[in-house]
Amino acid sequence: MRRRVLLLVGATTSLVLIAFLVPLALLLRTVAADRAVQNATVEAQALSSLVATTDRAALALSVAQVDATSPYHLTLFLADGTRLGAPAERSPLVELGARGTSASTETASGREIVFAVRDPSGGGGVLRAFVPAAELTGGVTRAWLLLAALGIGLLLVSLAVADRMARSLVRSTIDLAAVSHRLGRGELEARADPTAPDELGVVAGALNGLATRITELLREERENVADLAHRVRTPLTALRLEAESLADPRDAARIGAGVDGVQRAVTTAIEQARRRGVEPGTARDGSDAAAVVGERVAFWSVLAEDTEREATVDIAAGPLPVAPARADLEACIDALLGNVFAHTPDGTPFSVRLTPRVGGGATLTVADAGPGLPAGSAALRRGVSGAGSTGLGLDIARRSAEQAGGELRLGPSERGGLCVVVELGPPGAQPRPGSAP
Repeated sequence: MRRRVLLLVGATTSLVLIAFLVPLALLLRTVAADRAVQNATVEAQALSSLVATTDRAALALSVAQVDATSPYHLTLFLADGTRLGAPAERSPLVELGARGTSASTETASGREIVFAVRDPSGGGGVLRAFVPAAELTGGVTRAWLLLAALGIGLLLVSLAVADRMARSLVRSTIDLAAVSHRLGRGELEARADPTAPDELGVVAGALNGLATRITELLREERENVADLAHRVRTPLTALRLEAESLADPRDAARIGAGVDGVQRAVTTAIEQARRRGVEPGTARDGSDAAAVVGERVAFWSVLAEDTEREATVDIAAGPLPVAPARADLEACIDALLGNVFAHTPDGTPFSVRLTPRVGGGATLTVADAGPGLPAGSAALRRGVSGAGSTGLGLDIARRSAEQAGGELRLGPSERGGLCVVVELGPPGAQPRPGSAP
């Protein structure tokens, strides 16, 4: 932007200077030529008054003295053919002057001026003044150099002023961009300078208003999540008491574990809402994928037995450190396995496989022998489901993977169902560009 402003001002100033200085330079050359011709004419006219009143000897001396001290060449042609002063040939213009006509003309080496005069005997004579080309342009070169220096000086001054203005604009633009980047990283306290020049100040004010509105919306979201947690806590407590009163310890333990899972999910939602606005990746401690996957698969294995599903589990020996926090990884696994139980008939086998990745992290693969995804399905779009569910399961898994520097891929399994592959980056991995926090 700064360079463009300088180019624009430089081009505009140059055009103005050219339009002003070029005609002025031509005018100076014309004035210099007219001045030289006028001076030569004055000297010649001063001699012409002596021709008719002075004898030849005195006239010859006067013409010689004037010619010697003048920058112009003065020559007097008398009627008898005598030539006084500077040596010169009888040109056609001199012949015209001998017939009584005064005139001037341009030549290759200067300007020739003739005046018709009368000598003491009454005969016709011609007084010739020749102005060399150097005299016609005397002082023009120096004047042109001064004009060029003046033009360059004006151009430099205009560029200096434009550069200062451009610096102010560019600085305000850079500050505005820096504030927007800070807001993008979650630093919601960042504010732009509303006193920036012109339209930039308007944009800065609008950006500040947007930041304030985002802060208010996040505060409202945190309050809503807190209200939700408070409302859910009471029925969860009642459900836990009901589970503890069951006669079968295994059923009590299983339902109690489910209640604990719901409690953890609610707690995680609150923590995530409180972290909202923090730069992605800064509040993650990572987790051991082997331990977390093993625990969640053991939890879902009980339900698999009840629904007569064959579960094939292949978990690499741990530890397998990955970037997602334990709660996020648990939510990802529960979402994938929950989809298997929700969208495939009872008795449908499934498999869970966890392997280490080259360079760190792990690869989680969940495959089933169900009907798979219909053609053209948009299962990864948040809130979109072809089976009447909320459509959030696969999106939760996708976001967990992308926030861990990995990705989620869908494809057909070896048994004809759905195969979901989740790449989990190592601890400290940066989130993929465009991933939502």
